[in-house]
Amino acid sequence: MTGSEESPSFRLAYVPGVTPAKWVRIWNERLPGVPLTLVQVPAAEAPGVLRAGEADAGFVRLPVDRTYFSAIPLYTETTVVVVPKDHLITAAEEVTLADLADEVLLHPLDDVFDWEAPPGEPAFERPATTPDAIELVAANIGLLVVPQSLARLYHRRDLTYRPVVDAPQSSIALSWPEEATTDLVEDFIGIVRGRTVNSTRGRTTARPAADARPGRSDRGGTQQNGKSAAKSSGKSSGKPAGRTSGARTGGRPAKPAKRGKPRRRS
Repeated sequence: MTGSEESPSFRLAYVPGVTPAKWVRIWNERLPGVPLTLVQVPAAEAPGVLRAGEADAGFVRLPVDRTYFSAIPLYTETTVVVVPKDHLITAAEEVTLADLADEVLLHPLDDVFDWEAPPGEPAFERPATTPDAIELVAANIGLLVVPQSLARLYHRRDLTYRPVVDAPQSSIALSWPEEATTDLVEDFIGIVRGRTVNSTRGRTTARPAADARPGRSDRGGTQQNGKSAAKSSGKSSGKPAGRTSGARTGGRPAKPAKRGKPRRRS
């Protein structure tokens, strides 16, 4: 027989700024027979790629359409302003949007922030892409506000960046079409969430049911340990309740304890 099931594969989309290398490495270690293909896509196009089935899952920038996609938020990036190395802003460790009010701020068409326009003076025209905007910063045309990962991705020796403490932020999530939650998608979710090989997702969901049988569950073990602890605590304390009642009969506590008939001494 022939068919796609005989040679499964997994296609992972990711937007610029995301570095999926560590997750890919773990995938290759755990599922060496299932090749993983990386598909880099612009942030704005990532949802369309997933909808079209051109990737099984993807690292995307939030927000996404939660009526169609499942998403696991992973982290929120620091926002920075990219400037020439000799710019006055480099004298500060961090800046605010108010500090940029008199600067020309570039607003590329692929900007990932949910704002109509950045503060400050607008540029004469909007660059087509973030890499184009980086080139304009290097040419002293203006400054650029981006997630830190993009500043690192498009790094130039003549440019640097500073955090903008009150700027919008961009968050990264693992996302996939909810109706297309396949076994391979579940495997990748387990990797991203840091699960071990023996604790990954639905293929091992039968284990809790089996563990619920007497003598095998964690709860049962806790109860047994509790009883053992109670017994040992009784032994170590010398059953103080019994000794207290014996002490009330008065005098020679050792003999009542030996004969076990304290009533005859009344």
